[in-house]
Amino acid sequence: MSTHASVIAANFATALLGAREAAASQNYPPAALYVVATPIGNLADMTLRALHLLQLADVVACEDTRHTQALFRAYGIDKGAAPWLAVHQHNEAQAVQRVLDRLTLGQRVAYVSDAGTPAISDPGARLVAGVRQAGFKVVPIPGASSVTTVLSAAGVGADPSAQGGFVFAGFLPSKATERTQAVLALVSEARAVVLLEAPHRIEALAQALAALGERPLTVGRELTKQFEEIVTLPASQLPHWLATDANHTRGEFALVLHPADTSSQTQSDSRVLRLLLAELPLKTAVKLAADITGEPRNALYQQALALKTDTTEPHD
Repeated sequence: MSTHASVIAANFATALLGAREAAASQNYPPAALYVVATPIGNLADMTLRALHLLQLADVVACEDTRHTQALFRAYGIDKGAAPWLAVHQHNEAQAVQRVLDRLTLGQRVAYVSDAGTPAISDPGARLVAGVRQAGFKVVPIPGASSVTTVLSAAGVGADPSAQGGFVFAGFLPSKATERTQAVLALVSEARAVVLLEAPHRIEALAQALAALGERPLTVGRELTKQFEEIVTLPASQLPHWLATDANHTRGEFALVLHPADTSSQTQSDSRVLRLLLAELPLKTAVKLAADITGEPRNALYQQALALKTDTTEPHD
């Protein structure tokens, strides 16, 4: 262990003792999969129950063994000869059987992703489904999540007239056309929408989201870390905000598209139709607009004809 890692581990020595005191008396059944949330940036965000369970686990399954072993060293957790299983997006379906083999032996298996709560946007969902289908118990050990973190700082429930609840959209498609269609579908979504994005794709996402105009958008960057930044601005201004400072494009992103103003839904539907007409033939644009907005196709067709006429007629 490096000197730096040793210092960090020493800082968490009392936390490990506290975890045993606080959580050791609780029930941790054998032959169970424990889905354990880990910090999204700040090591101090690990829960006491998670620290205790990770010490107790017979097997550690994780997205990246090297990353997770470094995390364990930071907390001073020594698993000795306990086996490590790599379970990530490329092998999750095949890795389920290896986890089931361990559960059949009556072992406690802890699963962690690289950061945050597994099976939300990270791997883990297929593992959980496979374990449940085989009849074994799945125990969630809750903790940090970029989804709830950014939502808690966005204030999306402040307007009592806004649609309640939220939609978790995660990462939008990487291909430009598919991403644009996904953003257009958000125009008619009255609830708040949580998005995630990587630094190398944030500028492309910003350009797509700019089509949503004045709809408020909360941007969370480097959440819980030293250079955490949270801002709320109109969606149309996100490309400009990113361009004003090179640091604005660094780090992982969690974003909240605020609930749509229901009083302006008609304008939103019209905006969707205008955007589609600019790129597609009239009939195709009308069909997609109907699918996105839920509005009657005939009404949208008449509106599209009017828009086409308005843009082709000469003006004084």
